[in-house]
Amino acid sequence: MDFPLRFGAELRRLRQDAGMTLQVFADAVNYSKGHLCKIERGDKRPTMDLARRCDALFMTDGQLQRMARPQRETETGGPAVARRDAIATGVGSFLAITLTGSGRDAPRPGTNGSADDASPPTVVLFRDQLHQMRQLGQGVAPGALLPILRTQAGTVTTLAARASGVTRAGLLVIAARFAEYTGWMAQEAGDEAAALRWTDEAVELARAGGDDQLADYALVRRALVTFYNGDAAETVGLAQRAQRSALPPRIRGLAAQREAQGHALAGDEKACLRGLERARTLLDTADQPSDTPVLGTTNLADPVSMVTGWCLYDLGRPREAAAVLDRECRRIPPHALRTRTRYGLRSALAHAASGEVERSCEVARELLNFMNIAPSATVRADVRRLDRELSRFRANPAVRELRPALANALSVH
Repeated sequence: MDFPLRFGAELRRLRQDAGMTLQVFADAVNYSKGHLCKIERGDKRPTMDLARRCDALFMTDGQLQRMARPQRETETGGPAVARRDAIATGVGSFLAITLTGSGRDAPRPGTNGSADDASPPTVVLFRDQLHQMRQLGQGVAPGALLPILRTQAGTVTTLAARASGVTRAGLLVIAARFAEYTGWMAQEAGDEAAALRWTDEAVELARAGGDDQLADYALVRRALVTFYNGDAAETVGLAQRAQRSALPPRIRGLAAQREAQGHALAGDEKACLRGLERARTLLDTADQPSDTPVLGTTNLADPVSMVTGWCLYDLGRPREAAAVLDRECRRIPPHALRTRTRYGLRSALAHAASGEVERSCEVARELLNFMNIAPSATVRADVRRLDRELSRFRANPAVRELRPALANALSVH
């Protein structure tokens, strides 16, 4: 029996065991009766979105998602294995060209050490500049910002090579944060290989400056790459590696959030909720040193609640997801266009999946315009999903009005 037939037969069995008619089932998951009939007969392939909603409805712990997920090359020992190893171990080193010495003996920022041709105010200057770059990144195309970030990472690294003591260590740490943010902008520009490469270089720079913690945060960043690639197992594995007890609570909390998202992607609701609870505990107790840039987002009033809304959607509970995401989106600062677009479109997607089509279009209309200002490869994935979701309601006037904006957002790079 081929895959669509196996899936359809299992779906029919679950529906009948639950005592549901096809119409009741259709109303519960917000799909047409005709479409579900074709799924049950094996005439149509199910989408992952449908599988998620059915798992949530029948409480099958991700069973239908596992059936619907295409076979990955990792299961057959293909090329994805090498890619997974590259993500886990990192490649390359920025330091081989610009620095001498291992860097492991450099004093940590804030410890005693001598400063020569670079002064501590220089470290403060570049730290403030990084903060400004991160703010600018909320409303500028990543491709426009990347050349500036690459130049600044190189400039700070070169200055560090000419300095010593606490100044050298401080500049290396700032250079590492420039490299880490460059990796994020590369991912937003759709260049996954560059994103991983810059993340690895950030780790090397941070270690040379006496900051080993960024290596563990880099696992959280790599987990984000695998998350957007739909690899739940690799996301969970990387995030779990970043939760060693010796690490600061903030890094462990951010890793726990990412682990929860991986579990949600796999349909494991219990593990997801445990991860979110752990993240809440860790982030509520985390202290952020004032002399280093903040790791992770700074534009969410309650990151754990926002991630909870995201996870609820992936767990097939779009109505609950929409309520949480709507509430948290109202708390995002007006200037944070990229953040507002990311989570707002996820809210629009949750409303569409709940059958609240007009509300979905209302939320999406303004946000799609922001895609022209600050395009994002990761957000574009949700735009594609929203386009597919709303295509089931083509006759709706609000959907017809929104279609040109959706098409335009999908064409922006």
